[in-house]
Amino acid sequence: MIPGSNNDHPSFRKSFLFAIQGFRTAVRTERNIKVMIAGGIGAIAMGIAVGLDPMSWAIVLVCCGAVISAELLNTAIETVVDLVSPEFHPLAGRAKDIAAAAVWVLAVLVAVVGVIVFAHAIF
Repeated sequence: MIPGSNNDHPSFRKSFLFAIQGFRTAVRTERNIKVMIAGGIGAIAMGIAVGLDPMSWAIVLVCCGAVISAELLNTAIETVVDLVSPEFHPLAGRAKDIAAAAVWVLAVLVAVVGVIVFAHAIF
């Protein structure tokens, strides 16, 4: 498809199916996505156990979604970098490291938010 062109643009349904296919591929092939999903499931289980209020649920779910989305974007960036630079190049490594650092920063901040939310619910 040519950017800005309506020719050969997939339907909404087909675009949605492509997104599901991408998510499934990432879950099957990427260890870190599995770790992030497991963390999200753990947070949900803890939320059920401590009886989070609706606002706390919203915070936890948005945080889980943000981390998983960031990891998906990191995976996409790493895949494109590997495509355009199959052999090692310092700039390719730098791009991949920076993308991974973005996920790490978000994960640390989400962990802090989780501590605050769950501490508030428990105490």
